[in-house]
Amino acid sequence: MNEGTKAYRMFIGGEWVESACGEQFESKDPYTGEVWARFPRAKREDADLAVAAAQKALDGEWGRMTASARGLLLFRLADLIARDAEKLAQTEVRDNGKLISEMRAQVGYLPQYFRYFGGLADKIEGSVIPIDKAETFNYTVHEPLGVCVAITAWNSPLLLAVNKLAPGLAAGNTFVLKPSEYTSASAVELASLFEEAGFPAGVFNVVTGFGHEVGAPLVEHPGVAKVAFTGSELGGQRIYETAAKDLKHVSLELGGKSANIVFEDANLDNAVKGAISGIFAATGQTCVAGSRLLVHDSIYEQFLERLVDFARKARMGNPQETTTQVGPVTTEPQYRKILEYIDIARSEGARCVLGGKAASRPECGSGLFVEPTIFADVKNNMRIAQEEVFGPVLSVIRFKDDDEAVQIANDSLYGLAAGIWTENLRRAIALPKRLKVGIAWVNMYRAVSYMSPFGGYKRSGIGRENGIDAIREYLQTKSVWVSLAQDTPDPFVIR
Repeated sequence: MNEGTKAYRMFIGGEWVESACGEQFESKDPYTGEVWARFPRAKREDADLAVAAAQKALDGEWGRMTASARGLLLFRLADLIARDAEKLAQTEVRDNGKLISEMRAQVGYLPQYFRYFGGLADKIEGSVIPIDKAETFNYTVHEPLGVCVAITAWNSPLLLAVNKLAPGLAAGNTFVLKPSEYTSASAVELASLFEEAGFPAGVFNVVTGFGHEVGAPLVEHPGVAKVAFTGSELGGQRIYETAAKDLKHVSLELGGKSANIVFEDANLDNAVKGAISGIFAATGQTCVAGSRLLVHDSIYEQFLERLVDFARKARMGNPQETTTQVGPVTTEPQYRKILEYIDIARSEGARCVLGGKAASRPECGSGLFVEPTIFADVKNNMRIAQEEVFGPVLSVIRFKDDDEAVQIANDSLYGLAAGIWTENLRRAIALPKRLKVGIAWVNMYRAVSYMSPFGGYKRSGIGRENGIDAIREYLQTKSVWVSLAQDTPDPFVIR
């Protein structure tokens, strides 16, 4: 362990604690390859303690708190995140290797999530139903689900956590957060801000460790009402199967193989930028990556030439430098997986027109870098076009007309997002209706907002994050019946 290694602790029931077993694990800086932090290695006993703390808060002060008071706490938390945005951004870069310019923008935007949902907290209204029963008053109320578990991936740790925490807390639930073992630092830093904001003990808990050791016990725990997960399709399937045994509520934000479609009438300069943004921003480590680029046959070669010329100039290097455009891959297993898929693409007959190897540039140092890679002449039935690579690898596919573009785009197990590049208004409005995706961008790509729902069709997941839809994912409806009758009617007949 290096002298400068930072030692973190977990946050359970308002206390900073080590794991019950006393074990720890380390986190490496993806750019330098050096260990920079260590964390408690939580196990089942820690999961039990965290769930118990969350339930205690729900039964106690947090459960008795008015919705308006909850909203004010979320506003206070938002202010603290804004104050510490630079520190949080630096932590994210150190832990997962994303660009400082990207993380400053991302973390700087997070306070808006808590302000938006903090404002919604006291606007969760039921209804009075003009029921068809005489002398009967009927109304509905919306109540929190209970203790929720959030399990997040390593590519955007804070954003993925906040997507779950902001609506869930506004709805009155309590949380146990289990971040990825690769990127746990920002979750623990966030916990300190919950403490400073004055949230009751146990409302927000963080346990750090590995999925099979603490994640699985959390999902299995009978005291958990909901599991909200962002990660791989396989991980989502396992969670779904386990949660089903206790009929837990589940929301899953999983993989993608999104189509970015460029039509012959598109503004080509903008479309090139959109294609670059879709796959090489964040080093391709994003669930909405536009990893399948569909280009109209009439402009295919021209567009490909422009695209390669633009991508070739991408600046790789230290993610802490604002001039860097492509950073390292976050984890070593993912780095190896990306290189394996590059070999698979070549074996399938795809033509590599850019990159296609690990980066060995001096500015990349000893980090986990892969050259921005573009494969042309890809067929949609190739593995490189069907399976999620989660890295800076782009498959370029020809199409001849709108119908074929839609057919290719929909020919995927996933259905998270799609991009459409066209100057034709009719096409811009009609095409999103035909695409089996949860998000469709027209003449833009990779835009998100706390105000607009985010989620996918098919194997890209279940449920929605962001927007009013998100808060509904953390509520359940109760119907209340009140008899106004003087006498109770025949008890043997249903009313």
